[in-house]
Amino acid sequence: MANRCNICDKGTTTGHRISITRSQVSRRANRTWKPNLKKIKVVLPNGTVTTSKVCTACIRSGKIKRAS
Repeated sequence: MANRCNICDKGTTTGHRISITRSQVSRRANRTWKPNLKKIKVVLPNGTVTTSKVCTACIRSGKIKRAS
């Protein structure tokens, strides 16, 4: 899958965009939410450097080590 984080496996989610008129649900339109992925160079535990798609939540939390 192209839209998946290689660390936490976060992917695309689907649902409905709901139009509310006069406190009633009148229409439902399908929509998707995509993860915020960045292609960065990552140092693996064995010391090799690879390029992978990682979500910004994993980058901020420090789950990966970036190559310099």
